[in-house]
Amino acid sequence: MTPLVDEAAPAQQARIAARIRRGEAPDEGSVDAVATTGAVQLGADGARAARQALAAEVLGLGPLEDLVRDETVTDVLVNGDGSVWADRGVGLERAELDLPDPAAARRLAVRLAGLAGRRLDESQPWVDGLLPGGLRLHAILPPLVDGGAHVSLRAARARADGLASLARTGMFSPEVEGLLRAVVAHRLSYVVTGGTGCGKTTLLAAMLAEVPVAERLVVVEDVRELCIAHPHVVRLQGRGPNVEGHGAVGLVDLVRQALRMRPDRLVVGEVRGPEVREMLAALNTGHEGGCGTLHANAPADVPSRFDALGALAGLPREAVQRQLASALQLVIHVERGPAGRRVSSLSVLRWTGTEVLSELALDAARGTRGPGWSLLQGLVGGPTS
Repeated sequence: MTPLVDEAAPAQQARIAARIRRGEAPDEGSVDAVATTGAVQLGADGARAARQALAAEVLGLGPLEDLVRDETVTDVLVNGDGSVWADRGVGLERAELDLPDPAAARRLAVRLAGLAGRRLDESQPWVDGLLPGGLRLHAILPPLVDGGAHVSLRAARARADGLASLARTGMFSPEVEGLLRAVVAHRLSYVVTGGTGCGKTTLLAAMLAEVPVAERLVVVEDVRELCIAHPHVVRLQGRGPNVEGHGAVGLVDLVRQALRMRPDRLVVGEVRGPEVREMLAALNTGHEGGCGTLHANAPADVPSRFDALGALAGLPREAVQRQLASALQLVIHVERGPAGRRVSSLSVLRWTGTEVLSELALDAARGTRGPGWSLLQGLVGGPTS
């Protein structure tokens, strides 16, 4: 790998630094002014290239700019040794660039945190934030991580045509696509499950794009990830504490606020804590079509995962199970293998009288139907045999 050097010439960097010392924050106008200062020596083409490089270095993503612009890339990772990795849907691949040294990785991390309106230094050595354009940022500094600063970027890609765009990638078969459309049309409540990076958020966003335009979606997220092609989306996002440790707003509060905003569909981007209590209560009081994502290794694990999350909210297992029985109806499981991200199964949640079981309805990977098939067909209005 060939290390990248700073793209801004030393004289340009000095002029930018002088502006910052005068209290002038970098913006497009100041970048233009600095880049065109040497237009006589550089010529029109050279000045244009200098302007683009300087804008990327000062206002944008620097050496990561081209990677993030690639529509096939969902994740860009910078390690402390300067190596850069990208995920195009089939796993992480080493990118054809490196940062020159740990100092460059730290400068990039601190600048991106600033663009996200967050602080990153020794007193606050990690940050979660949202960059302009919808990129999710996570960065962490040594000594909490080995080597230099580590940066993780996740790009939320809008699916303007909803499920159709994912069908073209081979994420599911026509039969599964029809079932997913029926889930949305019949206002079933569901969770999309799977491991990290398997496409849960991507699938959820595509399904939400299929919601009728007359409906209002209220989306609650810790950090914004869902990019939904729908005309009426209200977004609520959590907030971390300030430097004094005050002012944090978590998902529990946001779910409560969302319920007062007349949602036609309540969406919890990732169910992972005590907010599960408010979510289950909402789905039990007339909020049909609610949905979210949940980390789970298998659909059968979903009831126990809700038990564990309910315990964080002080709910006994019996209360969680009874609420879950009438709150959620379907589990859509996603996996990632050598061929990429795929919907692997659809399962229905069935109440036995004492507990909730996740019963396989369709094994999409093998194309076979399970014992829950007739229940699923009944939910989506299809034949039960």
